[in-house]
Parts: sequence; structure tokens; C-alpha cells
Amino acid sequence: MSSPAEVVGPERRAGTRRPRIDVRDNILYIGFIVLFAVFAVTLGDQGFTSSNNLLNIIRQTATISVMAVAVTFVIGAAEIDLSVGAVAGLASVICAMALDAYGLAGGIAAGLLVGAAVGTINGALVVGIGIPSFLVTLGMLGIAHGTAQWITDSAPQPILEDSFNNAFGSGDLGPIPSLVIWTAVAVAIGHVLLRRTRYGRGVLATGGNEEAARFSGVPTRRIKFTVMMASSTVAAIAGMLYAGRLQSGRFQWGEGDELSVIAAVILGGTSLFGGYGTVIGSVLGALLVGLINNGLTLMGLEFSQQQIVRGAIIILAVALARKGPRT
Repeated sequence: MSSPAEVVGPERRAGTRRPRIDVRDNILYIGFIVLFAVFAVTLGDQGFTSSNNLLNIIRQTATISVMAVAVTFVIGAAEIDLSVGAVAGLASVICAMALDAYGLAGGIAAGLLVGAAVGTINGALVVGIGIPSFLVTLGMLGIAHGTAQWITDSAPQPILEDSFNNAFGSGDLGPIPSLVIWTAVAVAIGHVLLRRTRYGRGVLATGGNEEAARFSGVPTRRIKFTVMMASSTVAAIAGMLYAGRLQSGRFQWGEGDELSVIAAVILGGTSLFGGYGTVIGSVLGALLVGLINNGLTLMGLEFSQQQIVRGAIIILAVALARKGPRT
């Protein structure tokens, strides 16, 4: 007869078996550490590891991080928004022009209204007419960018309102830059909404299986509309952060940011196919993209070459992404 130890041994061994580690769960952290080490070694004599440069990375990444929070909801719901960068540029010039004409409150309101209006149009076309969000936002990218360039005649719109500049990017609250505060607030709100509310669960359910979510009582059409509207509104806030930090509105602000934002969200762990999202991961992904941009700039690469690298990052992210929600 087998001893008690022999009987329970296999079960105990099965119960204590270590879970298999999936590299995809840690690729962001591995990539961040490796790239930081490479840049620290190769660019250390150019000031890469200086406190000023590291703080500059956080400042430059703030707008990407803020937009990535909202785009996490969009991609988590199995949609896409390619217009965020152009909306940021449009909001920056509208806000600058309104600040000059109507003062602080009018400028902020105008910037927010631009984002809400664009988001409403995007959401209505996606949900009401059924046009794929890829096509809608690709078209809106051109419309927003062209409108911003047209109404300003390609000229920068200076912002002389110090209170706006200090609140939206140039100022500090004690030792903390205002851009860091904006990022922290966006992350906190986004994380709570996605993880702790019925709305967040509905977003991920919609992205995971829209038909099943609808039969379960999830208002999938309303969710898709709201994530598209919120994405553009947050992009407008990012545009005002650009305007405040650089003290001017320009149609170029945000140009190409859609690539960086999507790369940040996917690298952060959000499934490109919907159904799973993580706000914290998206912000870490944004910091990784910012780290790459900063390192490439110190290496002397031109903007066009940086765009090529960012495009390669998206391809790599898609290749490593999960093909569905995590279990």
C-alpha cells in the first residue's frame, strides 16, 4: 500500500507548480531597462542620465501620456483613433486665438469645445452610420490638420497669458512640474474608470465580444460613442498642454503623435484586438517611447528618421501583442 506521502505527493507537486512566465507580460519592463542601459552607456557623455534630461523626458512625454490614457479606452473597445495628434494641433491654435480675443476662460472653453465637437462627429459616424473608426479618424486627421493650418495661415499664435502658460505646462507646483500633475490626474481618473467602474468593464466587454456584451445588457453603441468623444476631448487638452508649455498655438503641435500614442498603448499591454486594457501600462509605454525619442534626438537623428523608428515600434508591438483578452 502506498504511504500517505506517496498519495498526496503528485497533487501537491501539481498544486505548487510554478506558473509559466510569459515574456509578453514583461516585455515593456525588459525593453525599458535594456534601452535605458544602452542609452546610458552610449550617450552618458552627452548628458542622457542628467537629472535635467530625465525630467525633460517626463515633460516631453506628458502630452503623449495624457492622450494614451484616453486611447486605451478606444483600443480596449476594439476601435482606433488616428486623429488625436491633429486634434491637439487644432485645439492649440483655437485656444490661443480665443485666449487673445476672450481671455482665460474663453480660451480654455474654446479648446475643450473643439475636442468635444470633433469627438462627437467621430462617434456619430462610427456608431450612427457604421463607418469603421480607422477610416473616420484617418479622414478627420486631414480635416483637423488642414483646418488648423488654414485658419492661422501657417503662422504661430503666441500666448501671452501667463496664468494659462503656468497652469498648462510651463509652471510648477512647488518642485513638481504642472505637466507631471496633469499626467498623474489623467492616470488616476483613467485607471479608476477602467478598473473600478461598470463603465470600464463595459468598455472591455464591448471590445472582447460586442455581440455577447450587447446581449448581456451592455450599451455597446453608447460606449463606442463616448470613448471616441472622450479621446478627442482629451486630445484637445493635450493640445492646450502643448500650447502652455511652448507658449504658442501651432498647427504642427501633435503632428505624428498618433503613432507614438498607439505605440505606447500597445506596448503597455492593451490588446490591439480589444477586450483588455491597462492605463498604467499605457503610461509606462509612453515613457518608453519618450525615452526612445530622447535617445534618438541625442544621437542626432532627424525627425523623419525618428518616425521610421516609431513605425518599427508599432510593428514590433503588434507582433508581440496578445491575440485576445487575458485570462
